[in-house]
Amino acid sequence: MGQSNTIRILDGNTFVVSEETGDIEATPNEPTGLFSLDVRFLSRWVLTINGERLNALSYDDLQYYEARFFLVPGMATHYVDAKLSIIRERAVGGSFREQLTILNHDEKAVDLEVRMDAGADFADLFQVKDEILNKKGELYAEAESDRLRLGYRRGNFVRETVISSSRPARYDRNGFAYSVHLEPNEQWHAEIDVQTFALGPGGRDLRLGLTVHGHERLALQHDLEEWIAKAPKVNSEHDKLAAIYRRSLIDLAALRFAPLSLGGQTLPAAGLPWFMTMFGRDSILTCLQVLPFAPELSKTTLRILASLQGSRFDDFRDEDPGRILHEMRYGETAAFEEQPHSPYYGSVDATPLFVVLLDEYERWSGDAALVRELERECRAALKWIDDYADLAGNGYIWYERRNTETGLENQCWKDSWDSISYADGSLPPFPRATCEVQGYAYDAKLRAARMAREFWDDPAFADRLEREAAALKERFNRDWWVADGEYYALALDPDGRQCDVLSSNIGHLLWSGIVDHDRAEKIARHMVGPRLFTGWGVRTLAEGEVRYNPIGYHNGTIWPFDNSFIAWGLRRYGFAEEAATIASGILDAATYFDGRLPEAFGGYPREQTKFPVEYPTACSPQAWSTGAPLLLLRTMLGLEPHEGHLAVDPVLPVGMGRIEVLDIPGRWGRVDAFARGRLDLDKLAD
Repeated sequence: MGQSNTIRILDGNTFVVSEETGDIEATPNEPTGLFSLDVRFLSRWVLTINGERLNALSYDDLQYYEARFFLVPGMATHYVDAKLSIIRERAVGGSFREQLTILNHDEKAVDLEVRMDAGADFADLFQVKDEILNKKGELYAEAESDRLRLGYRRGNFVRETVISSSRPARYDRNGFAYSVHLEPNEQWHAEIDVQTFALGPGGRDLRLGLTVHGHERLALQHDLEEWIAKAPKVNSEHDKLAAIYRRSLIDLAALRFAPLSLGGQTLPAAGLPWFMTMFGRDSILTCLQVLPFAPELSKTTLRILASLQGSRFDDFRDEDPGRILHEMRYGETAAFEEQPHSPYYGSVDATPLFVVLLDEYERWSGDAALVRELERECRAALKWIDDYADLAGNGYIWYERRNTETGLENQCWKDSWDSISYADGSLPPFPRATCEVQGYAYDAKLRAARMAREFWDDPAFADRLEREAAALKERFNRDWWVADGEYYALALDPDGRQCDVLSSNIGHLLWSGIVDHDRAEKIARHMVGPRLFTGWGVRTLAEGEVRYNPIGYHNGTIWPFDNSFIAWGLRRYGFAEEAATIASGILDAATYFDGRLPEAFGGYPREQTKFPVEYPTACSPQAWSTGAPLLLLRTMLGLEPHEGHLAVDPVLPVGMGRIEVLDIPGRWGRVDAFARGRLDLDKLAD
């Protein structure tokens, strides 16, 4: 089922994806249904009246956690003379609640048989994603006088869906029904509760969700209002910027995920539908993007990642001491070790990025206590970089999976199978080292040096880290520079041969600061040159490369998150005009997606398509795409913490107009930032 004809509501790890009528008819390979903690608790949820399916007049996407569907019986030709109308209102907040309202517009009384078919396949989200539903346990259904219990049992792994109603209903193994008599102009209401339960290893009882009663919905509404009120206010003459900002804030609120071990504290889940869970890389990069707007997410993210930091060597999970996790899952396949995500550690960038986020968070917040609290974990992460990640013994971070069956082959952010290649299109052997991760390691060492000197009372360690960073920068600029193309290679193979394609990864090198200053201008020119920049944004792989494909997942699409960090890097090296160009393209693209940037979109030239072409299976909302407009705002305004104060150095795109960002939180309290863009002289001439 395509994304365009599905309705999605979510609250953290719990989400519902349905048709435009509100019905759910999931197949094993469709991400439709009610999901919570990586399990599908409803795979069938179909409403009929007198045996007839309903048709949608319209639907309202009320808030991220609720929706309303307006329906009538019959086919489209009968709409104008419909004698009944049906409203389905639903909300999700841990679990799921639906309210049915039926209105009789006829001049005579009617008798109706109202039925909801209900079923649950308890598919693991990985099974849905991989299009393989191979259940090894027992499905069961128990109809009781006042509820329907659907369940799945495999050893001590038990998941249950319990359905009940505010109205008396007749329950059977496949759903429930009501007999309804309605007088002329009479209404009928029923509220349906769907609760999700789990029994975990060791017989531990765990209720996954709370029913969304009226007061819980009010609590969700209050929480959202409080979230928005606490964030800085953005006013803009650009007619869409404030709306894009608000959409990002709301989506960020929707993606907040409270892991079971955190007691209600939240961090950003990666994206709907496939990645509604904790991801080290995604959560860290999202926190970096939103620091000026929602700094509290960073503290939670750092603490939970520190608590789950690798402590041993485990080939199945690709775990090493000091390594920061890649992904955490809670479903059946993780519980029975059919895949390693419990947690899985197969990423090489989350570990240096953990150090980067801790330092950046302190620079904004002044939270020295957290830097001291996480000193041991930070030192362990740095040790991982030096001792366990350098698989080739030459001072770089490399990756090669030890779990050759279910581990990730590519453990950088471009983690699809064909994302790393030579210029001739062939794929390099393992281990591999990608360029941006070396930049992250350089940045992590310099930031850790600051923390060691200022907070850990260890100036000798700080001196050592600074020497190591300087040596890494010199070595990197020697080994990775592609002289005839004047850019850095995407990767090195184990023999030191360059994967000499032109890619967006080199923009991250500007952000990290590892680029020699005399080469920065060349990189900046590539970032806004015709091979990489489309007018909408920077492609992941340059046009003209053998594997270039404008809708190839990592080989030519545009990723908004990628562009936001590229723009930030351009500002770091003084290329404010180029950063503004990228910001303008991405924000223009956002207006075509109703303010919600998808995970990725097509890398076609802007003059060819006139609008951005969405990647067919892109996650939306996705955390680091949601964070992209916020980082672009920071970049355009030149917001940087400096000696305990907030520095503002704006350079806006042409025609952007005036921007105000009010009440920016930080160690300085709350301050305002103002900027005015340059006039578009061409438009004035017209």
